[in-house]
Amino acid sequence: VQLQASGGGLVQAGGSLRLSCTASGRTISSYVMGWFRQSPGKEREFGAAITPAGGNSYYAPSVKGRFTISRDNAKNTVYLQMNNLKPEDTAVYYCAAKAGVVAGELRRYDYWGQGTLVTVSS
Repeated sequence: VQLQASGGGLVQAGGSLRLSCTASGRTISSYVMGWFRQSPGKEREFGAAITPAGGNSYYAPSVKGRFTISRDNAKNTVYLQMNNLKPEDTAVYYCAAKAGVVAGELRRYDYWGQGTLVTVSS
C-alpha cells in the first residue's frame, strides 16, 4: 500500500485544515488507518485512528474534541479534519495503515505516507 498525504499548510491559531491521505496499490477497506504527527525535536506521536468500516474512531487526548478522522473506502482515502488549531499542533502529519485491531503504537503500523507539514501561527 502506498500512502500519499496532502492538505497541510500555514494557518492561524483558531483556524481549520483538512488533511487527506490517498492510498494506491491496494484497497484500504480492510485496514485500520491512523494519523500521527511529529513536531520539531519530538518523537512521532499518535493522533487518531479509525476502524476499517469507519464505525469507531480513537483520539489522543491532545486532539480529542478538535480533530475528526473519517474515511471514504470507495475513494481509498482517509481524512483528518482539524479545527480550532493551536500553535502546538504544528508538526509533520503522517498517515499510516495497519492490519488487525486498532493500535496507537507506531511500530504496529505497516505502511506509512511521506507526511504533510502543518504550521499554526499564533
